[in-house]
Amino acid sequence: MTDTLLDRLGRFLARRLHSVNPGYEPYTPSDPETLSRTLRPGDILLVEGNQKISAAIKYLTQSTWSHAALYVGDALKPDAAGEEPFPQLVEVNLGEGCVAVPLSKYSRFNTRICRPVGLTPEDRDAIVAYMVERLGVRYDLKNIFDMLRYFIPTPPVPVRWRRRMIAFGSGDPTRAICSSMIAQALQSVQYPILPEVTLAPGRQRADSDYSRREILHIRHHSLFAPRDFDLSPYFRIVKPTLEYGFDYKRLEWGPAKHPDPSTHLEGPASTE
Repeated sequence: MTDTLLDRLGRFLARRLHSVNPGYEPYTPSDPETLSRTLRPGDILLVEGNQKISAAIKYLTQSTWSHAALYVGDALKPDAAGEEPFPQLVEVNLGEGCVAVPLSKYSRFNTRICRPVGLTPEDRDAIVAYMVERLGVRYDLKNIFDMLRYFIPTPPVPVRWRRRMIAFGSGDPTRAICSSMIAQALQSVQYPILPEVTLAPGRQRADSDYSRREILHIRHHSLFAPRDFDLSPYFRIVKPTLEYGFDYKRLEWGPAKHPDPSTHLEGPASTE
């Protein structure tokens, strides 16, 4: 295959978008061992990324989550695997395509586990197989205009138009956003992500016309963002620290350092 100027330019832009923004500090990162104990195949791990493209996705979707990966459990465990970490997450990265990575990749990031509720074992296996079968899939990055929008992390556009900027161009770089393939995998077994749009009495629905139009607009898998799994009414938020008997009484606090009020009195005491 001929390596054209657009190919080289596309790869260069992808590398720049994946460069790290300095100053990122996670609040409560989860260690890989705790994540591994808690995650189940079919779970979605949301990540608060620290790359240039992460900043753009956070802004455009008005969310702290900029990346999503699907947990596949032992599906990729080698037959002769020892104690060495093996890939347990399948994700899609701009410039790399669909790849498998170990949990340790996100040991220094804020994460959130989203678990599809009521998923049957057969459908769970089908979702995992869907992602594993697509390992190695790469995307054409010749449509550089699809990537250039991510170099403007905070475009001066109204909130209701920002999500649509992710769909700008609708080329391969748009489909290379991490949550797109996960949405395809879920849709392959007809598992919902966003609620259905209905005006039937007594049914759960979006309150505003704008919300209903937005839900309809992003039905296509290429327009889903990591935030949608967090907000979905069909996914349970799982926090590792609460899964194994959290007891606040067992927390050990350091000695309280309360200042002596008398040391802050200045001047004569009030006679009032």
